[in-house]
Amino acid sequence: MKKSKRKLYIIELLGLFLALLWLSPFYLMIVNAFKTKREIFSDVLGLPKELMTDNFVKAFSDLDFFKSLFNSVLITVLGVGVIIIFSSMAGYALARNKSKISGIILLVFVAAMLIPFQSVMIPLVSLFGKADMLNRPGLILMYLGFGSSLSIFLYHGAMTGISNSMDEAAIIDGANKFQVFWKIIFPLLKPITVTVGILNVIWIWNDFLLPSLILSDSNATIPLKMYLFFGQYTKQWHLALAGLTIAVIPVIIGYFFAQKQIIEGVSEGAVK
Repeated sequence: MKKSKRKLYIIELLGLFLALLWLSPFYLMIVNAFKTKREIFSDVLGLPKELMTDNFVKAFSDLDFFKSLFNSVLITVLGVGVIIIFSSMAGYALARNKSKISGIILLVFVAAMLIPFQSVMIPLVSLFGKADMLNRPGLILMYLGFGSSLSIFLYHGAMTGISNSMDEAAIIDGANKFQVFWKIIFPLLKPITVTVGILNVIWIWNDFLLPSLILSDSNATIPLKMYLFFGQYTKQWHLALAGLTIAVIPVIIGYFFAQKQIIEGVSEGAVK
């Protein structure tokens, strides 16, 4: 009993240490968001001597927050939605039509994950520029191309656990291939869909490089607007940290409303 209690105490202490470690960036962000720039450089870890709420007002205005938030939400939702729709159908088609060609296609998608974005950045932007698609639809199409490889691989792996007899039973009942997938198979893929959604939301929401090459100032997302606080000769850390604090709030609110679905999806995936 004593050994088990000691192990429990050690695990609790380790968990407390990890929690403090993970929360430390949030502490630094929030505390320094209320300081002046001089106070940040003089004492990073300490509490602010006076709450500088003007930092949030100025950061909110400079970010043009509502417009940049709308752009971020629009691009993220459409990008993730397109990736889920096309990747799930592609994973289903490759899993159900097993042949040498489907195996080669899957291998190509897996190999595409190894290609760094920087190697195709210039020709990609040049190609889309000639096609006059350097805007939000073009960016979403690029996200589909870059995000499909991992998503198709995950969906293909999940499909191997779903029996072909379900497809056959639905077809006997009069359903076509499209109805079989969306009404029978896709609901069973909820755990992997949640996983794909989380991975791509984190990637697209925080992406800076690709939107910086594609989007104009009027369509800038929150990460692009945050770059305004970092000039060549000066870095406005007090405004940047205030802006980051404001930008985190929609994410927390979104997770608060979606946490039930996220936890259920991840839990189902873990059980399966």
